[in-house]
Amino acid sequence: MKKTFKYLSLATILSTMISCGGTDLNLIPLENFFKNPEKSSFQLSPDGKYLSYMAPVNSRMNIFVQEVGQTNATQLTHETERDVAGYMWANNNRILFLKDSGGDENYKLFGVDADGNNLKGLTDFDKVRTQLIDDLEDFEDEIIVGLNKRDPTIFDPYRLNVVTGELTQLAENPGTIQGWMTDHDGKLRVAVAMDVVDQILLYREKESDEFKPVLRTSFKETLSPMFFTFDNKYLYALSNIGRDKDAFIMFDPATGKEMEVLFEHPDYDIGGASYSRKRKELEGASWTGHQHIGRHYFSEEYKALRENLEAKLAGYQFDINSITKDENRIIVRTYTDKSLGAYYTYDKTTDELTKIADVSPWLNEADMSPMHCVTYKTRDGLTVEAYLTLPHGYTMETAKNLPVVVNPHGGPWARDTWGFNPEVQFLASRGYAVFQMNFRGSTGFGRNFWEISFKQWGLTMQDDITDGANWLIEQGIADKNRIAIYGGSYGGYATLAGLTYTPDLYTCGVDYVGVSNLFTFLKTIPPYWKPLLDMMYEMVGDPIADSLQLAQTSPALNADKIKAPLFIAQGANDPRVNKDESDQMVKALKDRGVNVEYMVKDNEGHGFHNEENRFDFYRAMEKFLAEHMQKNSSQATR
Repeated sequence: MKKTFKYLSLATILSTMISCGGTDLNLIPLENFFKNPEKSSFQLSPDGKYLSYMAPVNSRMNIFVQEVGQTNATQLTHETERDVAGYMWANNNRILFLKDSGGDENYKLFGVDADGNNLKGLTDFDKVRTQLIDDLEDFEDEIIVGLNKRDPTIFDPYRLNVVTGELTQLAENPGTIQGWMTDHDGKLRVAVAMDVVDQILLYREKESDEFKPVLRTSFKETLSPMFFTFDNKYLYALSNIGRDKDAFIMFDPATGKEMEVLFEHPDYDIGGASYSRKRKELEGASWTGHQHIGRHYFSEEYKALRENLEAKLAGYQFDINSITKDENRIIVRTYTDKSLGAYYTYDKTTDELTKIADVSPWLNEADMSPMHCVTYKTRDGLTVEAYLTLPHGYTMETAKNLPVVVNPHGGPWARDTWGFNPEVQFLASRGYAVFQMNFRGSTGFGRNFWEISFKQWGLTMQDDITDGANWLIEQGIADKNRIAIYGGSYGGYATLAGLTYTPDLYTCGVDYVGVSNLFTFLKTIPPYWKPLLDMMYEMVGDPIADSLQLAQTSPALNADKIKAPLFIAQGANDPRVNKDESDQMVKALKDRGVNVEYMVKDNEGHGFHNEENRFDFYRAMEKFLAEHMQKNSSQATR
């Protein structure tokens, strides 16, 4: 099982039923939903001697290490400006961690020993972003990273000594390569390149050879290599070539031919696969369904492990977050739609499951609201999978005439999933039903569902969101006079589009780091997205060929249609959605005298990560929604 950086998730929890805008002394404090976890991101050192985790110190998440079985922990990092973004064990004694500056996403890699000594900046370069290519598990002091220090638009691969910081460049990116992959011996043998809108798979038999193209496809029909077979001859990969859904396959890179379909699902893309490095065998393939993560097992041992844990953790879903090199000890993280869950250690040799910590012990799962899986039909006949979370105490049978927050996801080529969401539970605790939908373009549902979203920002993608809101009205769940829309990133764009193109549907809107002008958005993307610009033109729209459509679907250029109150929040250092996206929207509305509130955080990027900024944002959103949703309040029935 490959190691990856563990990224911090927001800590939280929730809910009591109140009328929108009311006062309830039993209301769960807002801070309980959005404060840092007590402890999180637990990992075991490769030899199992140490247990590491992240915990807040003066509101910043830092890394701690303790010997297994001991209670005293050593604080390894002392970050004060921003949380550690993620970390991993490089070997039995050294931890690597990432951090950026003010949300600029130019992640720098640092190393520190398990006793807190020998802290060293390993990729501490100005305006350079670090990517992990291979942890090189069999090479104690080395990993392979990608850096865009030679050219900000592309990443070259380097072998990095995690003790000395010595960097050795392994290849030079010709300007088209978007990803690199090693075999099980740590040899760099596969690359994936983009040529305008075509994807090219490059391969070499040994590192002394030149990379040669073995497969060229449209970016719409692709093969994504995952890892080599254990003899380093063939590739395990995900592919939708010749089919609608991504299947898990075996591929011969020497001939460029698919050899065998190992597993596919009729309704969902296969999203991942795992293997045992110790046993040198495939373990399973997985996909994301409407509610649960589905799995197909190749290994009886892995199947028995998961079934044993399922029995011990009945009622909870779980992920395996960390595993020792001998694969005898693991860390398990549980979750449900009503809980951020807990961390456990499990010892295979003794069959002992031991709880380490609850993520948010200050919150009571019984006070949370279940996330209901629902579907609805769009105006052109698509079936959309969605999630409806009701205020605490309501059921699907009793939910009538409720205030609703429609919450489209970001991406847009991503998806919502079943599980605990602090924003959703916070809003439910304040008396709102929350509706999330996997509109066309959401990933995991096959190529056609994804591809029909191309050049449909503000058009059929927005229609899917509108149709979902209208479905709630038709079902009698939503009070048609109290529907808000809120989203971040693309969800922020969808918020602005909803207020612009369906101005009578929504009572108010909250745009969080959202796109407002498709022309300026495409001009201000991060430099490392530039090689993908032709693909983005095909997916979003070409500023020249599609200029009329982009003008019509850019909310900032159509602000005269907006009449509902709007709250906008933006990070000043956002590398993905430039601050100008929010500035121009605010100016266009203020010029017309439309009510718009604007929050800018100078030490944030694409989303607010510092705890105090999260508190400020959600406090302002709570007040904004209460004020505007209460104006048209009618009595909800319970």
